[in-house]
Amino acid sequence: MTTPATTAPAAANTARSGSTVTSAQAQSAGTTHKRTAACATRDLNARPGVSQGTAGSVYQVIDFTNISRITCTLYGYPGVSLAGGSPVRQIGPAATRNTTAPRALVTLAPGATGNALLRITDAGNYPTTQCHPTGAQYLQVYPPGQTTPIYVAYSSTACAGTVGLLSVSAVQPGSGSSS
Repeated sequence: MTTPATTAPAAANTARSGSTVTSAQAQSAGTTHKRTAACATRDLNARPGVSQGTAGSVYQVIDFTNISRITCTLYGYPGVSLAGGSPVRQIGPAATRNTTAPRALVTLAPGATGNALLRITDAGNYPTTQCHPTGAQYLQVYPPGQTTPIYVAYSSTACAGTVGLLSVSAVQPGSGSSS
């Protein structure tokens, strides 16, 4: 069973500082040559939003909030995997891309939120010899275009083998949180 954690250790819920990838994007169609930098990992907080279970899967929203003082952008897909242990390490393959919703430039003013939808297939759907079930305590989330993760507290059963349990959508504007 997959359940989001209600609270996370401070170190796991805080964006790690790291390299900044600044693939500048046009801010809006009505702005001539004005560019806004991509959101760096250190400029974002990630947390679980609403989730809904279906037969054999859980759909979990991941909210990205701009915690900086400047507007930035997100474009494309976050990198997401299940993680656990001490030190924290990735468990199983990273999420594949769900291309149902098109990529769109999401501009985040300070305090604004964008979200991506993560599908987590139940590890129990696979034979244990193929899956190698392992407890995970985090979602390891790489914002689009970034190489430094944010660790989001999240309890789940991962497959330590080659079975891929995750797929993720492109970032969309708005919050997927219940509050």
